[in-house]
Amino acid sequence: MEIPLQIRSRNIELSDAIESEIRKRAEKLDKLYNRITRCKVIVESPHHQSHQGKRYNVQIVMTVPGAELVVTRNPDEDIYVAIRDSFNAAFRQLEDYSRRQRGDIKQHGEAPVAVISAIFTDKGYGFITTSDNQEIYFHKNSVLNSDFKHLEVGMKVRYSEGKGDKGPQASTVTLI
Repeated sequence: MEIPLQIRSRNIELSDAIESEIRKRAEKLDKLYNRITRCKVIVESPHHQSHQGKRYNVQIVMTVPGAELVVTRNPDEDIYVAIRDSFNAAFRQLEDYSRRQRGDIKQHGEAPVAVISAIFTDKGYGFITTSDNQEIYFHKNSVLNSDFKHLEVGMKVRYSEGKGDKGPQASTVTLI
C-alpha cells in the first residue's frame, strides 16, 4: 500500500490483538492485489445496543487505480467474526476487480441482429439470415416470450448462435 493502513474506531477501544488481526488480514489483501493505494478500516460499536449484547460493524474502504471499493457487513456480536467476514468480502471484491482489470471477465455485448427468412409455423421451426448472409435454423422453443406464432418473414430478431446437429442453430431468438 502506498499510504499506510488506517485503522479507526468509533465507540470502542481497540485492543492490540484486534489491531494486529486487522493488520494481518490487510497484508493478505495487499498480497492479493499489490496496487492498493489506500486502505482504511473502521470498527464501530453502534450506540443503540439491543438486549442481545454489543454488536460490531466493520467497514473497509480500499482505493485502487480507477475505483474505490467499499465493504460494509452486517453487525455481529463477535468482533473477530465481524472482522473476518468483512475481510473475506473485501478479498472477494478485490479478486473480482482484479479479474475485470486483467480482462478475465467477459463483457457481454448485444446479441447480433438477423432477419427471419423462412418460417414454418405448422412444423415449429424457421430460418434467420444473418448480416453476412448465413442461414441459421431455429426451433419454436428457442423463441423467447412465446412469440413464435407472431413471427413473420422479414422481421428483425436478435439471436444467440449455437451448434446444432446439422449446422448452426439459434439457441435463443428475440423479436426486436
